[in-house]
Amino acid sequence: MLPAVFADDDLAQRFVAGLDEVLAPILNVLDCLDTYFDPALTPVDFAEWLGTWVGAETDGTEPESRLRDAVASAAALHRVRGTRQGLSEAVRLAFGVVPEIRESGGAEWYARPLGPFPGAPRPHLHVTLRLTAPTTTDVHRLDSLVAAVRPAHMPYTVEVTASERTLER
Repeated sequence: MLPAVFADDDLAQRFVAGLDEVLAPILNVLDCLDTYFDPALTPVDFAEWLGTWVGAETDGTEPESRLRDAVASAAALHRVRGTRQGLSEAVRLAFGVVPEIRESGGAEWYARPLGPFPGAPRPHLHVTLRLTAPTTTDVHRLDSLVAAVRPAHMPYTVEVTASERTLER
């Protein structure tokens, strides 16, 4: 694509070939830029960085498939942050297991005024996670995750226990 004057010049050809070698990776990245922002297609290290952009609750220890799922669903999780559904989904994405969640609140409707209040008088949240091989780091990870995605005013406790294994006969 050089002008005709430089097309036969050996020095110009070698100079342009050197530029092609330097610029080719940059042009390749620009041509495929949209795939870098798709959590299913981007390289793993970029998916981790992309997770920091969208506020995904990851700590770098999850398997690649769970990391990609957490990054892909981060925006949807922000819409339900502070709810039971949001907490359950955040724990499922982090650990691959649906937690048991007990909360003190409740909702009821009465036809007459001055009915009893539902739930407990003091707010509280308890999250139980059953893993096949729990470790002490799982407790700390669950604690920091629940602290980040729970309702801000709600005191909480967490528990990680071993799940029962069933044997097939």
